[in-house]
Amino acid sequence: MTSSTRVLIIDDEESVRLQLASLLKRKGFSVQTARDGEDGLARFRAEKFDIVLTDLRMPNLDGLGFLEGIGGREAEAAVIIMSAYGDMELATDAIKAGAVDYFNKPYKNDEVLLRMSIVEQRIKLKRENLRLKRQIRSDEPYRKIIGQTSVMENLFRTVDKIAEFKSTVLIHGESGTGKELLARAIHDSSPRAKEPFVAINCGAIPENLLESELFGHVKGAFTDAVRNKQGLFEEAEGGTLFLDEIGELPLGLQVKLLRVLQENEIRRVGENKSRKVDVRILAATIRDLSDMVRNGTFREDLFYRLNVLSVKIPPLRERVEDIPLLVNHFLNHCNEKLGTSVSSVDGNAMKLMMEYSWPGNVRELENLVERAVILCDGDEITADLLTDKVRSAPPQPGTKLPEGLLSIKKTVRMIEEDLIRRALDETGGNRTRAAKLLEISHRTLLYKLKDYQIDADSFS
Repeated sequence: MTSSTRVLIIDDEESVRLQLASLLKRKGFSVQTARDGEDGLARFRAEKFDIVLTDLRMPNLDGLGFLEGIGGREAEAAVIIMSAYGDMELATDAIKAGAVDYFNKPYKNDEVLLRMSIVEQRIKLKRENLRLKRQIRSDEPYRKIIGQTSVMENLFRTVDKIAEFKSTVLIHGESGTGKELLARAIHDSSPRAKEPFVAINCGAIPENLLESELFGHVKGAFTDAVRNKQGLFEEAEGGTLFLDEIGELPLGLQVKLLRVLQENEIRRVGENKSRKVDVRILAATIRDLSDMVRNGTFREDLFYRLNVLSVKIPPLRERVEDIPLLVNHFLNHCNEKLGTSVSSVDGNAMKLMMEYSWPGNVRELENLVERAVILCDGDEITADLLTDKVRSAPPQPGTKLPEGLLSIKKTVRMIEEDLIRRALDETGGNRTRAAKLLEISHRTLLYKLKDYQIDADSFS
């Protein structure tokens, strides 16, 4: 038994409530009581409970009514029915409606504890199953962020620093850069890693449904609310909620989100009581929220609440050196998923990919590799398997790779040297400013100048 298991006892007989509460508290349960079904329903909606013990026959609202009120089979807690010997038919109806077990009154203490132990083990197994499913998803290599450029290494270091705190993070980045992947990386590196990671795209759900999705609703709150529904904040309890495209959140919901961030409380649609939640918020946007604040389409107070920590994911065109790594990663993934055996990319195809600007970023590159793998008849991707858009795009300024060059190590060195020369040319040979443009330390730049035998003074 564990004190983390929260139990609600509902019975109109005070003596029964007191006896059961005393018994369960001695065994380590956290217990609250309610005098009838209506009182129990109000307490259940206000707080979280793992197990409910409820009598069948009570004034105002009986056990079946309470069970229906919390959602029946969709209930967020395990319900055990207490019934008199003459109520077996009603007890059977309750089991059909979603109760997990029952015992007769008058009861024996050992029988109650046995029923509780069995139900508690079911709850633990269910939670462990969900945890393992989340772990399997988070351990998939495909979900890892690929990159070894200095800008990505800086990003990884930032993730390591901010992951351990509960502070809200605002992730900036163009479409396709991997904002959700980064949010998952923050979650997986945090103390909340074993708890849920829940993601929602605020721009993909109609405004009239978004509030219910986020906060949940109670039965009868609107026409289609046929049962109680848990919202994503409650689903993410103890873990992380990722709000993608936060700039699409309507102003009315911005006020309610601000309340959650300030009070750590949510209120289901149609409910007049608040519920405490423990959720870390990560948000992402491709829009400039500061411009939206100036235009009056995004609340300034919410912006500052979200922007406690800010992280920007660079577009792919700003980390061209990572393209060979990404291509290799996507090749391996496609081979595993599709059962193919494409092992390489020829020099001309790689040259075209590294010269392309990738407006769709990493997602566009991933789709291109999968397309090429499907169309490939041999074991090597050639330029003719790329899209017309990639093949016909004008070359980007910078290094031109020689045909036949497949070495990632040599390719990265060539591009790195070219970027250093361009930065020195931009700054007139000023090493300090060039290091800032390159996003590396001054000492690292000096080392690389020596390694590549570059004379910075020749650029002044």
